[in-house]
Amino acid sequence: MRRISILWKIAGLIFFILGFSLFLAGIVLIGNYISGKEEELKARSFVTAQTIAELPEVKEALQSRENDLNKVIDRLRIINNANYIVVLNMDRKRLTHPVHDRIGTRSQGNDEGPAFAEHSYTSKANGEIGTVMRAFVPVMNDDHEQIGVVLAGYKLPVFLEVLQSLAFEIFITASLSLLFGGWGAWILARQIKRQMFHLEPHEIARLLVERTETFNAMHEGVIAIDTNEKITIFNNKAMKMMRINGDVIGKSIREVIPDTALPEILKLDHAIYSKELNVGNLNILSNRVPIKVSGETVGAVAIFQDRTEVKKMAEELTGVRAFVNALRVQNHEYNNKLHTIAGLIQLGNHEKALQFVFKTTEEQEELIQFLSKNIRDESLAGLLLSKIRRGTELGISVKIDRNSQFKSFPSNLDHHDFVLILGNLIENAFDSFKHHQGPYPHIFISIEQEAEILTILVEDNGSGIKEADRPRIFEQGFSTKGGSERGIGLHLVNQLIQQAKGTILVESEEGAGTSFTVTFFMEEI
Repeated sequence: MRRISILWKIAGLIFFILGFSLFLAGIVLIGNYISGKEEELKARSFVTAQTIAELPEVKEALQSRENDLNKVIDRLRIINNANYIVVLNMDRKRLTHPVHDRIGTRSQGNDEGPAFAEHSYTSKANGEIGTVMRAFVPVMNDDHEQIGVVLAGYKLPVFLEVLQSLAFEIFITASLSLLFGGWGAWILARQIKRQMFHLEPHEIARLLVERTETFNAMHEGVIAIDTNEKITIFNNKAMKMMRINGDVIGKSIREVIPDTALPEILKLDHAIYSKELNVGNLNILSNRVPIKVSGETVGAVAIFQDRTEVKKMAEELTGVRAFVNALRVQNHEYNNKLHTIAGLIQLGNHEKALQFVFKTTEEQEELIQFLSKNIRDESLAGLLLSKIRRGTELGISVKIDRNSQFKSFPSNLDHHDFVLILGNLIENAFDSFKHHQGPYPHIFISIEQEAEILTILVEDNGSGIKEADRPRIFEQGFSTKGGSERGIGLHLVNQLIQQAKGTILVESEEGAGTSFTVTFFMEEI
């Protein structure tokens, strides 16, 4: 009994809904039938009254004192199936009536007035026999003078009368609908039961709770989606790592994590293991696997660990933390300038001291105005400013192409990613001068953005890259500088560029310098 209980409940519910729907549909149809009947009787009463008003016998009776019209009108009333036809003279005296006792009496109707002013119309009135559709038509003589009024009435059927008249049709329709509807409900209930693996609702609820708590107990983050990219699993560890609050089950994965790479598994239809990804501000090691049922892909699941600490170490090496050190560099730079100004004043060169102050101020203002106008991101502008000052501290000239322009980020990248890319490339340029004694060390930076392409160029005249090392410069852990905390920066740069479907071109000559050209294809600006 327990195994079929849910089946009977589903079938009964569907059967009840079907019956109730038929009941509501029947009421609507009967209402429409009554409304249509009303319009039909309105038109019939008007035609009948108009026909009677044109009869010569009616006109002759209204103009003479003899009144033998009732027999003729009764016969016409029966032929036209009217409930009553009344002929009134201009004194509102009844010349005909179905009830013979009322012939010759005066009519006291409230809606007859306009008819005696040569108006033809219909009205709906409640009388002794029920609700009646009545038509009023004036009777005119040959001189177009009104000599009376013809009133024709048809009784509207009530709800029960409609049911009685349509009883057979309603019975046949309801029987067939309930029969086939019940059979369909039973088939549907069996199908639903089969899809539920013959489990009762409380058993399904218990399995769902157990599954959810199992995923929440895992140390790794777990996110699963269906074929529509809707989230089906998002455990507590994943929510903590992604810094997400609230219920996200059923939402689009792209809405919750805009830069997610999980949906691509649905297209690839094969697993990707040990892949480093950047999601938001996190660097994660992810295993992404398609979920298959009976050989068909029904979703995808990602199991991942947080690798943000490795990324932080890379940021430490590549200069993203230069924002923190910017004040120290600025302080050092301005101390040197203050010492220069103080020395010139002590030597009595007041005019040169003043010129030095003006020149320094103009250069600073020009650079800040250029960055504010052309680089429309504060983080990126701040990074460039800090690198120029750091270059000054190191004795390296850092020049920014004054035609540079930046408006918006490529898709799948934000300002954190962009700062990481540019910061890495500039720091590598600084490192190229550590063991290089060439004249006039300089770094040239250019950022060009058009409607469809964003290009970044970082060029130096440092030590360059050995030809044998060039194929490996983007490998994680590979470095020519030595140290355990090396070989991470360019690896992350390459990953971020691939994430945004960009390209990076490296041109280098040992002892002459290196240039990195990064190109992104913009979706929109």
